[in-house]
Amino acid sequence: MTTARREGLFFLLAFALCIPAANWLIGNAGTYCVPNGPCLIPVAPGVMAPSGVLMIGLALVLRDLVQRRLGLGWAFGAILAGTVLSATLAPPALVIASACAFLFSELADLAVYTPLQKRGLTLAVAASSVVGLIVDSVFFLWLAFGSLDFLAGQVIGKAWMVLLALPLVHWLRRRDARLGMA
Repeated sequence: MTTARREGLFFLLAFALCIPAANWLIGNAGTYCVPNGPCLIPVAPGVMAPSGVLMIGLALVLRDLVQRRLGLGWAFGAILAGTVLSATLAPPALVIASACAFLFSELADLAVYTPLQKRGLTLAVAASSVVGLIVDSVFFLWLAFGSLDFLAGQVIGKAWMVLLALPLVHWLRRRDARLGMA
């Protein structure tokens, strides 16, 4: 098995694990847990967000890396499987919001990443993740609560994970070029 394929399968597994991790975090980890509601974390001064946003931001980056290593078909399959997993693991009241937000945000990420990847991996991951995290936040909040009141916290929380992942993405691109894997 090639290094690229092995890494692709690792990224695919990590992508899949983001979904149960997000669901676990939102109900169990935070600086404050709302009774019968989500656990919250500070994402900026005076801005709180459900702790699961961290894993969703990471999932957007990992989906791009799955596509880079395994191809568009694998990435699309991961999106479909992730949508089913998201719907399966979401609390009953949030199944539709969770599944739709996941599906449409990952498809938006894919639509932006695919044409940009030839221009530069880091740019493609950053741009597609920003689009994906905004789509995810808007769809989820609107479908779940009929309101975008918590949009800032959702976007900021997801953006933190994207920003933290970009140095790894940049390193992978440089290593790929050095090894002729680009």
